[in-house]
Amino acid sequence: MKRQLTRNDILPLAQYGKERRERRAQVGELKKKRRVEVGPFTTFYFECFETMWHQVHEMLWIEKGGEEQIADELAAYNPLIPNGDELVATMMIEIDDPVRRQRTLAQLGGIENTMHLSFAGETVRGVPDEDRENTREDDNKASSVQFVHFPFTAAQKQKFKAAGTQVIVGFDHPNYAHMAVMPEPVRQELMRDLA
Repeated sequence: MKRQLTRNDILPLAQYGKERRERRAQVGELKKKRRVEVGPFTTFYFECFETMWHQVHEMLWIEKGGEEQIADELAAYNPLIPNGDELVATMMIEIDDPVRRQRTLAQLGGIENTMHLSFAGETVRGVPDEDRENTREDDNKASSVQFVHFPFTAAQKQKFKAAGTQVIVGFDHPNYAHMAVMPEPVRQELMRDLA
C-alpha cells in the first residue's frame, strides 16, 4: 500500500478533467466505507492514499496553480496518509445553520484533545495536527474541521484487526461526550491502513 504521494502520482490537469466525474464517483464510494458519524453533528472521515490523491487533484483542478502549486499540495496532504501504524481522520463538525454553528463551536474549544478509539480494553487517543489552529486562542472557539492521528502500538493493531472486535469512536469533551460503534465494514476497510 502506498504511503506517500509524489510528483509522479499527479495527472496532467487535462487528463484529470476527462476522468474527474468517474474518479469523484469512485472516491465517493470509498469514503462511504471510511466514515463514522458520532453524536448529532460530527463525522470522522478516515483518510488514505486514495482520498488524499483525490484531494490534491481537486485542489489543483479548482485553483489551477500549475506546477508551483503541486509541491505545496503534496506537503499539505501527505501527512494525512496513514503510515501503517496509525489511522488518520478528518473530523468535521457539520451544522447547517450558521448561528447555531457559531454558538456550538464556541462551546467546543479543545475538542481536538478529546477524541479516542476504544476496543478490546485499549484506548487510542487522538493526536491533533499541530500545524493548524484547532481551537482559537483568543476566544476558545473550535475549528469546524480538525485533522487527527490515532497512533497504534503493534499490540493495538493486532487487537483492532482481530475478528469480532467492536470499536467505539468517541469524545470525552464536557460539552460533547458522544460515542458511536464503528460499523464493521468500516473497521474492515480501516484494517488495511494498519498493514
